[in-house]
Amino acid sequence: MTAIKHALQRDIFTPNDERLLSIVNVCKAGKKKKNCFLCATVTTERPVQVKVVKVKKSDKGDFYKRQAAWALRDLAVVDAKDAAKENPEFDLHFEKIYKWVASSTAEKNAFISCIWKLNQRYLRKKIDFVNVSSQLLEELPKVTEESVPSGENQSVTGGDEEAVDEYQELNAREEQDIEIMMGGCECAISNAEAFAEKLSRELQVLDGANIQSIMASEKQVNTLMKLLDEALDEVDQIEVKLSSYEEMLQSVKEQMDQISESNHLIHLSNTNNVKLLSEIEFLVNHLDLAKGHIKALQEGDLASSRGIEACTNAADALLQCMNVALRPGHDLLLAVKQQQQRFSDLREHFARRLASHLNNVFVQQGHDQSSTLAQHSIELTLPNHHPFHRDLLRYAKLMEWLKSTDYGKYEGLTKNYMDYISRLYEREIKDFFEVAKIKMTGTTKESKKFATLPRKESAVKQETESLHGSSGKLTGSTSSLNKLSVQSSGNRRSQSSSLLDMGNMSASDLDVADRTKFDKIFEQVLSELEPLCLAEQDFIGKLFKLQQHPSVPGMMTEAEDLDGGTLSRQHNSGTPLPVSSEKDMIRQMMIKIFRCIEPELNNLIALGDKIDSFNSLYMLVKMSHHVWTAQNVDPASFLSTTLGNVLVTVKRNFDKCISNQIRQMEEVKISKKSKVGILPFVAEFEEFAGLAESIFKNAERRGDLDKAYTKLIRGVFVNVEKVANESQKTPRDVVMMENFHHIFATLSRLKISCLEAEKKEAKQKYTDHLQSYVIYSLGQPLEKLNHFFEGVEARVAQGIREEEVSYQLAFNKQELRKVIREYPGKEVKKGLDNLYKKVDKHLCEEENLLQVVWHSMQDEFIRQYKHFEGL
Repeated sequence: MTAIKHALQRDIFTPNDERLLSIVNVCKAGKKKKNCFLCATVTTERPVQVKVVKVKKSDKGDFYKRQAAWALRDLAVVDAKDAAKENPEFDLHFEKIYKWVASSTAEKNAFISCIWKLNQRYLRKKIDFVNVSSQLLEELPKVTEESVPSGENQSVTGGDEEAVDEYQELNAREEQDIEIMMGGCECAISNAEAFAEKLSRELQVLDGANIQSIMASEKQVNTLMKLLDEALDEVDQIEVKLSSYEEMLQSVKEQMDQISESNHLIHLSNTNNVKLLSEIEFLVNHLDLAKGHIKALQEGDLASSRGIEACTNAADALLQCMNVALRPGHDLLLAVKQQQQRFSDLREHFARRLASHLNNVFVQQGHDQSSTLAQHSIELTLPNHHPFHRDLLRYAKLMEWLKSTDYGKYEGLTKNYMDYISRLYEREIKDFFEVAKIKMTGTTKESKKFATLPRKESAVKQETESLHGSSGKLTGSTSSLNKLSVQSSGNRRSQSSSLLDMGNMSASDLDVADRTKFDKIFEQVLSELEPLCLAEQDFIGKLFKLQQHPSVPGMMTEAEDLDGGTLSRQHNSGTPLPVSSEKDMIRQMMIKIFRCIEPELNNLIALGDKIDSFNSLYMLVKMSHHVWTAQNVDPASFLSTTLGNVLVTVKRNFDKCISNQIRQMEEVKISKKSKVGILPFVAEFEEFAGLAESIFKNAERRGDLDKAYTKLIRGVFVNVEKVANESQKTPRDVVMMENFHHIFATLSRLKISCLEAEKKEAKQKYTDHLQSYVIYSLGQPLEKLNHFFEGVEARVAQGIREEEVSYQLAFNKQELRKVIREYPGKEVKKGLDNLYKKVDKHLCEEENLLQVVWHSMQDEFIRQYKHFEGL
């Protein structure tokens, strides 16, 4: 243990100017860990600091490191566990209790004894020693600075022999004095005994001088003692006077204490009064509602602008009073409870008045708006709701107040508004669509008058006229429109002329006029509906204070609950909706208010498709444009969703129109007695393509038309070949040549980019079948001559030299002269004339290909002649 102590002193404490006094080898109680050392140390410089240091041996080498240190003044209790029996356990109570187990009881006792001595010397017995043997707690001898040699006063005396016997180093000043003294003596180093004897003589001389000096100053000492006695007498007199002064001041002190206590109570009372006044002012300023506001809430006029403004200000003031954040304890005051109850009663009363008044306004406005329907029933316009919206927007702030204070009544108002306004819009929109249907079907003013009658009377009168045959015209009523008989033969010209009495105009003019009129009417319908829906949506958001933030572009939301019977999300009454739910609420309110728009649009689209299936092209372009415009504003809005749903219906009708045309191509039957000419569906494709190109110019949905073009042209190609194969009167090549020439001419004129490949294919088919027809036709006038030279070519192809062919009997010069003799010039000319007439009989006049075919035949005849001549 001594070696360890010296090692710790050298390596750890000497560099820090500390001395190690005691050491004990310990481990923590209840834990199996490596041992450590608790060391009691003091600093070598004043003021002396006493510490208990925990030192641990390093795991990676044979050296020690300082792990923790506690000041001895922080030690409160030393508990040795048992004073009678030997027990190595002990506790040190610093900021927390540290439990240790010493390696031996002797080491523990020595360490505790050292701590006790340090406590007695430096801490004046502040530490409590519990369960410690009295033998360890022995008193230190009282020593003074004079009795302790220099250097020894820093050690713990009275039992720590090891500390006393330990070598004491000289300080720098002591070393310097010794060097000066030794420098003054020549034999200080060479003869130590002589040097010691010299020092002894000098010490005796100094002692004698000191004794003589003390004896010479005896008289001065006596004088000093006398002066001290006189000073003591003066001190006694002063103490007597001070005692009298102290008695006088004691009474003054008592009076000052009473005055101080009285002042403290007065200050405390003033402080309490100030705080009470502050609380009362707070309550009065924040919980007091002006009489004018109370009167406005109870009796204010909700019909005039001035009254609405007064009620709005009063409602805001009431809301501020009710939303005041009361301080702790305010809610326990009776006056505060009564005032809050009064505010609640005022709020309930005003909320009922406001809800009742707004319900009456909704009903009255609905009746006033209905009176203006008659003047709009003849024109294709929707009534303007701006005055109605302007009047109701005066209540927007009150509606916001009602939403924040009584959500149940606010929700009831929204439902009542939807009920009243939806019935009004339903009447207006249905009458508007009736007028649109009347204008589409071209009825007269007399039948327009029928449209202004109630629907049942109009339908009965129309059905009566149709039974007697007195009128071939149509009204706009839905019941009569459903009885339109439309021919299914695909001839839209006869259908249009039967539906529309347009005088002596041609069928094509009827088609153009009818389609142009339909396009304008359909565009006007959409143009009237769009601002109506947008204005109503904006009004709903402003009146009912609902958030209107556009959704992320590109997200198309489907309309849910089209009947509008319920809102999309149920919520507890009295709980305001979050932003996303408020946007859903706007959309659902619009769905319920305008629930008739989508069915009416679908009916109008069905009517347009029934009048002329090509109307679906106009509707697709117009509807696509309006959907694109609405989605740019707000993709999730009611208008965007509704128009998107209707656009799906229009697209289905467009696809159905294309499918019907393809089906009509497949059902075409040609006459067996007359020539075929240009097939009807080829002409209809030309008409469709011309019309579509004019309609879809700069349209957004060009891709739909390109797909339709591809389907139609494939159907045309397939069915042209089918009809050509079935043709009996007209040769197959003529049917193919004429129709593909017509298709090629149409595609070249219209310059449809997506059909470039089909245009090239049509030209190739036309050229191939023209060549085939020419060759086939030329083989008939000089048939024997043609067979002769075909035989010659066959022999040459078999490998016979051209000079040797003439030696064969069937192909010698005599046989050639015989064949040529059968075709004199007149016969050849007659044959060509007959061929011209036959070609003229095969070809139709519409395509005007006679000269083209005949020139091709001439070229082919000359080519054959030169070929025969060459053979």
